[in-house]
Amino acid sequence: MKSLLLSACLSLTLAPAAMAQTTAGSGVVPATVGNSAERAIGFAPNAPAGAALVIVMTDAALPPLDGIALGAAERTAITAAIAAASFDGKAGTTLSLRGIGAYPRILLVGAGAAPSSLALAEAGGKAAQELKSDAQPVAIAGAFGDVSAADVAYGFALGQYRFDRYKTVDKKAPPTGAVTFVGANPSGAETAFANRWKPLVEGVRLSRDLANEPANVIYPESFVARVRETLAGTPGVSIEVLDEAAMRKLGMGTLVGVGQGSPRGSRLLLIRYRGAGSPDAPTAFVGKGITFDSGGLSLKPGAGMGNMKGDMSGAASVMGAVVSLAKSRAPVHVVGVAALAENMPDGNAQRPGDVTRTMSGKTIEMVNADAEGRLVLADANEYVAKAYRPKAIVNIATLTGAVVGALDNSYAGLFARDEALAARLIAAGTASGEELWRLPLHKDYAERMKSDIADIRNSATGQGPGASLGAHFIGFFVDEATPWAHLDIAGVNRSEKATSLVPKGMTGFGVRLLDQLARSGE
Repeated sequence: MKSLLLSACLSLTLAPAAMAQTTAGSGVVPATVGNSAERAIGFAPNAPAGAALVIVMTDAALPPLDGIALGAAERTAITAAIAAASFDGKAGTTLSLRGIGAYPRILLVGAGAAPSSLALAEAGGKAAQELKSDAQPVAIAGAFGDVSAADVAYGFALGQYRFDRYKTVDKKAPPTGAVTFVGANPSGAETAFANRWKPLVEGVRLSRDLANEPANVIYPESFVARVRETLAGTPGVSIEVLDEAAMRKLGMGTLVGVGQGSPRGSRLLLIRYRGAGSPDAPTAFVGKGITFDSGGLSLKPGAGMGNMKGDMSGAASVMGAVVSLAKSRAPVHVVGVAALAENMPDGNAQRPGDVTRTMSGKTIEMVNADAEGRLVLADANEYVAKAYRPKAIVNIATLTGAVVGALDNSYAGLFARDEALAARLIAAGTASGEELWRLPLHKDYAERMKSDIADIRNSATGQGPGASLGAHFIGFFVDEATPWAHLDIAGVNRSEKATSLVPKGMTGFGVRLLDQLARSGE
């Protein structure tokens, strides 16, 4: 009798919603509206006339500058200004000069001694931020070769990102004068930029755009369409999409259940990219894609709820990483997964206390409708494990407020059962500038998540380590033999102020990190 009652409960949970599919919503600006134009990036042996000049510095000494018209008098004036300002070229420092030679402005940007690729990129991003109001073209030079020039160009491209497509009143178009990287080997720098960094910039931009878009523009179906459009015609890419009917047939009750309070149907999007010479078994990146999170029947407070349009940042960054890897033709094999649903509180929404079943048959007592990200990841993890047999699974999600309390916006939380995978993730975070801090997965957390009527609860009662408990829940749906890690990016997916590489708003956190991880091999 108990099994029959449970089956009845599960069937009610999986009942179809009123599936009148909406489009983008009423009064929405067409999706063809784009952000304002950015500065085109080019490479040349000489600086264009009338350009503002940026000099990337590694110390206080003015470097030789091939292709830059600076006579002895101008160099003497710059050197004197450096001494007067005690400018030392440390990373993140700047010195702005005017009235020297033919350049309307000379901006010195510090990269630090023996700068890494990341430090050079940050210098480029700093230049983009400092020059965002300067109308004239820009020339950038320094003591760097073609590879380093590409690093600086990459940073400039990230730093000039903006999301302003819906502004119409008193909109001020930003300067669009081209930026030229000046050096002795412009073709080498241009090739290095085009092959490695330009695709990564495109992936980061996709992630930021998806997360910045309002929820009446980006919802599960339109998310899929946007990614399809971005990857159209890219070699080595295959796309699989499961709609609600397909997921119900497979028994994926948790992913469908989260979205059943919304008229916009849930989706599971899987993008496989297999580069030349890559291994047979892929690495799976699985992202939480809640395109809007009201909290469901466990309704969130109204203050700040609008930011929940970005609760699909994990899925957006997974797609951005796949775009980067595929468009750069990296020799890797990855499957990017977006578990997409809209969590809304209508009469067909899941109720706290409902029991749902995942694809594998595991049961969940859903005690908190606002702990929904872990539910969509449960089915997504089980599906990708069965269908693609990955060698490792990495989840990425805006999962908990608890991780914000622990790490603020300085790190994303890392949880891992596999030491080698954890070490690779930490190294990838350091190299990419998207840093991680490892948090615990303790055996006692299993006891806190036990259910009296199902295999597991989706939330614990009372006080506790919420980020770790959420991670434990997700790991419950990944076989112990599979290397697995989870990244909680709730504190880093959005920024209140711009930094050198990251704009105000949605950050695209995770694209650079996952791209670096995939390229790092075993």
